[in-house]
Amino acid sequence: MAAKKSPMERMNETCETSEIWWDSSPLVFDSWSKKTIEETPDEQKDIVREWHERYYISDKPLEQLFRGVTTNPPLSWAAVKDDPAFWREWAIERKRKDPAASAHDIWWRMYREIVKRGAENYLGVFNRSGFVYGYLSGQVDPRDYENESVMKEQALEIAGVGSNVMIKIPATAEGVRVIKFLTSKGISTNATLAFIMPQFAAVADAVKEGLETARKNGVDLSRWKSVITTMAARYEEMGYFKKESDKIGVELTEEETRWSSIAILKRAIHFLLDGNYPSKMLVASMRKGPVVDGKTRLWHFEKVAGADLVYTCPGKYIKMVDELGADIEFDKDAWKEPVPEVVMDKLNKFQYFREAYDPKGLEPPQFNSHPGTAGTASAFSRATDEMEDFVKEAVNKADIKSQVRIR
Repeated sequence: MAAKKSPMERMNETCETSEIWWDSSPLVFDSWSKKTIEETPDEQKDIVREWHERYYISDKPLEQLFRGVTTNPPLSWAAVKDDPAFWREWAIERKRKDPAASAHDIWWRMYREIVKRGAENYLGVFNRSGFVYGYLSGQVDPRDYENESVMKEQALEIAGVGSNVMIKIPATAEGVRVIKFLTSKGISTNATLAFIMPQFAAVADAVKEGLETARKNGVDLSRWKSVITTMAARYEEMGYFKKESDKIGVELTEEETRWSSIAILKRAIHFLLDGNYPSKMLVASMRKGPVVDGKTRLWHFEKVAGADLVYTCPGKYIKMVDELGADIEFDKDAWKEPVPEVVMDKLNKFQYFREAYDPKGLEPPQFNSHPGTAGTASAFSRATDEMEDFVKEAVNKADIKSQVRIR
């Protein structure tokens, strides 16, 4: 007898077209699942194991929960750390075959190889759904988020590794132009490092314009898709609410802070619908909370349940939802409910929120310096540096050993 549905599955059922995506490399799913089950109390192990078996089903892809994947260089670094011996030898072997290749060259090849292998795990979903589902987002180097020409070049290289690869581009001023270019070529995109309505609106317009060009030029769009990411909790947590709170003398509660990103997402959903835009919102960086009447809620899920959204979930969030969501009922009409007026009145006292909620609150040149964009790009860049350092260490040791043998 099948286990009862997990909270993740019940949430997904609130809308026929909503999608749950795995937020990491598919290469780490098995090890995450094994570890999670091992940490589960004995009386819950069997039911959690059944839930996990339904999250990813390689031989019956249309029956699995996960409909796609978001990844990036930092998440690919996690895949390397999951099996460092294999990837160390992989890097060394590439160096042996191409002695002139730099550590950076080999890192880039390794990153694309991880994207390729991950995308292959979702080809079943992609092909059997008629290219509706099964996309894997492969991101350009986050260290180049202000370099338009380099991002274009990287995007085209990543797109070439698999038919179901969607290119993740930062919603910077330069990135928005790259998204328009890629869309005009029929290449799927996911706008990342995005937090605020001005970014969402600019990306939506760029996609719409790029799509018009593609259609005019007879570009094949059968395998094209566009999603726009909102990094919910990252917007809440960047510290600017606290900084402004000290200045204006207004304190936000945990609930009100959580409402801020939810309010922005609700507006984005309606903005895309009302404007008949072809893009779909994707919500990332979700967290638990707030605590209401002594119970930890899951508002990033609960308050937009029923919407035509993509929810991308890392393993730790899935584990948390499955543990905390047992008695939560997800309302299919929650996404239509307005944010309480008293909350909106308080949030609107903050310039940080007003600029984020208004589609014209900031101009594209200001996107790059937004604290969410700049701070997240910096964090992603550090993780990418670590992955490249791993490759550098591996190939340098291989060079030293080779020199010793020659002597």
